[in-house]
Parts: sequence; structure tokens; C-alpha cells
Amino acid sequence: MPVAVVTDSTAYLPSELGGTYDLTVVPLTVVINGVDGLEGLEIQPSEVARALGGRRSQVSTSRPAPEQFATAYKELLEAGADGIVSVHLSAKLSGTYEAAALAASEVGPSVQVVDSGTTGMGLGFAALAAAKAASDGQDLSGVRDEAVTHSSRVSTLFYVDTLEFLRRGGRIGAAQALLGTALSVKPILHVVDGSIVVRDKVRTAGRALAKLVDFAVEASGEGEVDIAVHHLEAEDRATALADAVAMRLGDRMRDCYITEIGAAVAAHVGPGLAGVVVHRR
Repeated sequence: MPVAVVTDSTAYLPSELGGTYDLTVVPLTVVINGVDGLEGLEIQPSEVARALGGRRSQVSTSRPAPEQFATAYKELLEAGADGIVSVHLSAKLSGTYEAAALAASEVGPSVQVVDSGTTGMGLGFAALAAAKAASDGQDLSGVRDEAVTHSSRVSTLFYVDTLEFLRRGGRIGAAQALLGTALSVKPILHVVDGSIVVRDKVRTAGRALAKLVDFAVEASGEGEVDIAVHHLEAEDRATALADAVAMRLGDRMRDCYITEIGAAVAAHVGPGLAGVVVHRR
């Protein structure tokens, strides 16, 4: 059995890639009004969006327990895996990486844990690259290197209607939140060194989406890229965004995916999210 690849549920891999590569996904937990459930299995993004719209609803998330990772690792090794590369969302956004690292220290050096420095399909592209390397027969070091390399080749940009949910969850500082919401401007954010940072501020949602396209094209550089567009209850917005990016990039754009963001990230961004992940091949 080749090297196994593990990721977490915030990779939000598109359904059309299901079964393309062998990936084990460990889910985060989402808590709505004191009732918890596993992301993607027991809690869906629509439930989170409804809860966030309620005045008294409380929504939070929690990392997988180290025991969940340890169990997954041990099962894969017992099934004959030569080693495991475990690729996860930014350690600055979640304790998931830390939980995976704790489990890896228990299981042994056959498990290598990688901080992707991002989330969504930024993480997904890195996990897919690692899985492809594993299926091609690369060893543990080679698979880990692929995950690290492709993590560095992604840019994650997104628009939210408000920074309030990011502020509540501690994913963005109060000063940034105040700056981003002053005078009712619309914030555009990106992930820098694993943290969420305000990239720009504009006056309208339409202008924000146009800026997202500009930033995505800028991030693509000169070579071929893959694009992933995420949304939360905003499919029309996401489709328009994907079409606009495709028109600007032309034949430099290879694969394009449109997926709704999952419950864990939804809890921190709120309805209306539109995001673009650029993966430089």
C-alpha cells in the first residue's frame, strides 16, 4: 500500500473529484445552540446559515480530538500503509493541526503532519497533490514535499458581507473588524502566512466581486492555474465570479470548481461569502 494521505473536512473537495484519489477526511465539529455534530456528516452549511440569521443562536466550532486522528492513523497503518502524510488547515485558524501533530507524536515517525497555511480548496489542492504523489508511488518524504510545495502555490481570497462573524470567532482582530466595517464598506480578505487579513475595502458588493476577479488574476501569475470558487448560499454570485475569472484567464485556466463552503468555515464567515482560491500549477 502506498503512502496514505489524511486531511480534514475544511478542504471542501468538490464532489466531482470523489474517488479520484484515496484521501481520508477527519471532520471538525460544529456546535449550534449547544448541539454538536460532525461537519458534512451531521451538520450542513444551510443549518449554520439559518442559525447565524437568528438573534439568539450560538454557533461555534471545535477541532477533532487527537484521538480521532490517532485512530485514523493506526487504521491506515494496520491496513498496510507505508506511512501517512496528514495535511490540515492553518494552525493560526484552528487547533486541528495541533491535534493531528499530537496524534502523530503518539503514533510515531511514520506520520508527517503539514500545516497548509490556509483552508478551503487552498488546503484541498495541497491534499490532492499529496494524494497524487502517493498514487504515483512516491515515498513519505516525497509525498510530504508535494503537500508543502502546493500549499505555497495557492492564494485564498474572499468577500464577506460582514466581518462580525470572523470577529466573534477570534479569526480576525477587533481592530481589523472595525476597520473593515467602518462606513459600511465591503471587506475583501486574503490569507497571509496562515492568518486572515483585510486586503481591500470597497463600497458595494458588486465592486467587491470585481476586485476579487482582479486579485485572482493578479495571483495567477503568468502560468497555468486551477481555480476554486466557494460560496455560502450564494450560488449565483459564485457562478458569476467563476465566469468572470475564466474570461480574464482564458486558456491559462485549467480546472475550475464551484463548491459551497462547509459548516465549519460557514460558522465564521456568515451568509453571502464568495471566495476564490488560485492554485498555480
